[in-house]
Amino acid sequence: MTIMRKLFTLVFILLLARTVSAQVRKLTLEEVVQQAREQSISSKQAVTQKKTNYWQYRSFLADYKPQLSLLGTVPGFTRSYIEVIQPDGTVSFQPVSNNNSMLNLSLSQSIAMTGGTIYVQQQMQRFDDFQRDVTRYNGVPFEIGIKQPLFQFNPLKWDRKISPLKFQEGNQQYIQSLEQVALDATGYYFDLLVAQVNLQIAEKNRSNNDTLFKIAGHKLELGKISQNDLLQLQMGLLTAQKDLASAQQSAAVASLKLKMYMGSRDERALELGIPVEAAEFAIDPQLALDEAFANRSASVAFRRRLLEAERDVDDARKTNGLNATLNANFGLSNQGNLPRDVYRSPQDREFVELQLTLPILTWGRNKARTEVARANREFAQQSVEQDKLTFEQEIFTQVTLLQMLQKQVKLTQVADGIAADRYQIAKERFILSDLSVTDLGIATQEKDIARRDYILALRDYWQAYYSLRLLTLYDFERGRKIAY
Repeated sequence: MTIMRKLFTLVFILLLARTVSAQVRKLTLEEVVQQAREQSISSKQAVTQKKTNYWQYRSFLADYKPQLSLLGTVPGFTRSYIEVIQPDGTVSFQPVSNNNSMLNLSLSQSIAMTGGTIYVQQQMQRFDDFQRDVTRYNGVPFEIGIKQPLFQFNPLKWDRKISPLKFQEGNQQYIQSLEQVALDATGYYFDLLVAQVNLQIAEKNRSNNDTLFKIAGHKLELGKISQNDLLQLQMGLLTAQKDLASAQQSAAVASLKLKMYMGSRDERALELGIPVEAAEFAIDPQLALDEAFANRSASVAFRRRLLEAERDVDDARKTNGLNATLNANFGLSNQGNLPRDVYRSPQDREFVELQLTLPILTWGRNKARTEVARANREFAQQSVEQDKLTFEQEIFTQVTLLQMLQKQVKLTQVADGIAADRYQIAKERFILSDLSVTDLGIATQEKDIARRDYILALRDYWQAYYSLRLLTLYDFERGRKIAY
């Protein structure tokens, strides 16, 4: 019976251990970054923005293709009394009851070089007079026409230059957004990792202080340490217990923030691995700068901003001068009692019109508007030049920082190992009554500081690593452009 009870207890313990293990989810930095790119709200917003950018570009392209449209008024029924002036000057209100319907089928094409529009259309109109029981048809079997602005601002020409840049800028912004997600996820990852390391340190320190306090109690009985040393160890134990409670709270908050950012609904506790630095790779600052200007949306935005400034000057200059519009068309038209009568021996139909507007006295308003646009263009040129310099400086600074942090990580890793060994030696010496409580406390602090410094150095390194990827959209580790 006793053997069966022991066997049952062993099986229960194994199952409990497996259950507890199953409630912990182990993650690496690479896994967290990948999940954030796939599931986070930020990544989904980036995908949505990319779709918006795509359809905006499709809309732009559609503006330069033929447009087929059908316009109509069906029916156009009216029943009312209207005012009719009689020959003697009196007014008579006559009843009217009619239907005036119209359909127009038009094929139009914008002309990007001139800003005009050419069109071909057909039109059919039906008029029913219900008071007199009369039906008439009027139509345009064929008509070709053009509407051409003269000496005016041509938005089509400028859109043709700017919209492709906006599309390219949006595509590059999508890649940047995902790299920003990776950088943000790295920050949350290390926030939790630092909290978990602090928690491990706090748990270890509490355990060690508890053990050392008990040992010190026996030593006090043997007269090997003083009461003051015992009280100092007791204070250390209380401090370790408070640090443990604080570390547990910090770890819980950091874990929640990371899960929320990743878009994870997994209720298991997270256990993060300590990432090692990437394989050491050389970074050519000039290559980083070239790739940044080739890949970043900011470099596309520089060109777009300058073109938009030129466009605004052109708009102000032409809007404030002579504006004219030429409208001309030629076609055939006819009328009859039946629809087919419209197509029998139609007559010529011509129309030519030139509309113009010429400002004569504006008290300097038009010139002022033009000069404002020119000043804005000059300011845009200066801003772009300054932004380019800042852009270059940011690239060179990030390259230098990453190269420095590659060395820093190695140094802090060595220091972490040395501090851990020194603490172990100090602990053993204290147990053997060969070291004071003060020296043991110093060794403990140095161990904790070295451990935290190593984790913080890793955090700075990986954030610098993903920051450089974000700034250049180039993977220096693999030697290729970043694409999704």
